Amino acid sequence: MGSIGECREYDAILVGAGFGGYTMLPKLRRLGLRAKIFERGSGSGGVWHWNQSGKKLIISDPGARVDSDSPAYQFFDREIWEDFTFSERFPGFRELQKYFQHVEKKWDLRRDIEYHKNVTYARWDHESRRWMVGCSDGTTTRCKWLFANVGFAAKEYKPYLKGSVEFQGEIFHTAHWPHHDVALKDKRIAVIGTGASGIQVIQEAGKVCKHLTVYQRTPNFCLPMQQRRLDPVEEQRRKDSGLYEAAFKACEKTSAGVPYETNDRKTFDDTSEEREAYWSRLIQDGGFKFWVAGYADLTLDQRANDAAYDFWRRMVLKRIKDPQKARLLAPEVPPHPFGAKRPSLEQDYFEVLSQPNVDIVDLNEFPIQELNKQGVRTAAGKVDVDLIVLATGFDGLTGGFMDIDLQGVDGRTLKRYWSDGVKTSMGVAIPGFPNLFFLFGPQAPSTFSWWTGANIPGKKVQPLSWAGGLPSYMQMLEETLEKEYQGWIIGRQSRELPVS
Repeated sequence: MGSIGECREYDAILVGAGFGGYTMLPKLRRLGLRAKIFERGSGSGGVWHWNQSGKKLIISDPGARVDSDSPAYQFFDREIWEDFTFSERFPGFRELQKYFQHVEKKWDLRRDIEYHKNVTYARWDHESRRWMVGCSDGTTTRCKWLFANVGFAAKEYKPYLKGSVEFQGEIFHTAHWPHHDVALKDKRIAVIGTGASGIQVIQEAGKVCKHLTVYQRTPNFCLPMQQRRLDPVEEQRRKDSGLYEAAFKACEKTSAGVPYETNDRKTFDDTSEEREAYWSRLIQDGGFKFWVAGYADLTLDQRANDAAYDFWRRMVLKRIKDPQKARLLAPEVPPHPFGAKRPSLEQDYFEVLSQPNVDIVDLNEFPIQELNKQGVRTAAGKVDVDLIVLATGFDGLTGGFMDIDLQGVDGRTLKRYWSDGVKTSMGVAIPGFPNLFFLFGPQAPSTFSWWTGANIPGKKVQPLSWAGGLPSYMQMLEETLEKEYQGWIIGRQSRELPVS
């Protein structure tokens, strides 16, 4: 640990102790480089340290959990998975935290991680060809290589709500749920937002609270998770037989990076009876299979998309008794094509929303006017609540970068460089910011939740994710390596890198 005024020097500094940081640190060590991870939090796990929505909502199961089928959501390194087995098909945040502790121990990472180390700025010094990295504790570190593993969901979005300072109850964002107990039993609760974290909170809170009001802008075409416990004996058999390694290889070959792909058939190649049976099997299989492993023309043909939505809607309507709630949750005319927005996974979402102690307010018809001392006011009236949960999502993909004052060539800031649109070199580097790299960031094949940035008022609407699928992206990177970085400007005299 350096003291204030002292300037330490390393070959590489990695910002963030999540999957990206933990992937790169062992690789840099094997290259003989001295590297450190700077993590602003008190523990590892990235989003699984910070985004603990549902942490104190728990009645039986945690709220926050992955939506990727086991065993896909983990490091594909045998040294890690051979002696760690998740207990559930979709692990919860507590188990993910244990998993990161396991990785730390196996790879002996802790000695090169500094927690409570909040990077506030990084400035490229052209004379020394080094990055000067400053932290909120007053320390400065010099490094040749800088890895901004800040995560795609590192910056929560909190909308402006008039009168929020007047509210006398509690307000929490799901991304930063408090570590103290939050009493929910017999409370009046408002949840604003019905994305993934909103669904997680609603499912848990609605079962115990006195009354729950859900403020919905867009219905979530969520799919049954079909959660289940994993048998450790069976999972060990799958490891020994090579099924884990086969699943990992499948993830690298599919467009969505999951261990299953579409069936290559088109919707109307099958009879209506065959379609119903096929869709039903996908729903029973659970996860994203209905969306990702369905007919090949789901997102290419409007008639096919309409047919899939009709099946989904009929399935959901069987679980909703109230006609008014059914109209809001599964409208006859969908607000967007099925799959155009990433569906979330649910366990008993529609059953909870159907409870008599739960109301739904349509924000398109009745936008929030203000908060006051007692609660939330819309044109439909005032609802008194004790707790407001902001499930309003994230400034995805680019928001985490904006928390750091990044200055590249000639002192140009990243905020200024991206002011008229995000520009990267193949989703791994940024022109004009030498020796700065990132993983799982903008213009890479990352999350499809906020792929245009349209959820943030004033943010430029543009493609923020590589939409061509994982295999084509990996092929592009491999061809760049084979051509020895043709099209890139590399060398001591270079001032900028080109945009691919």
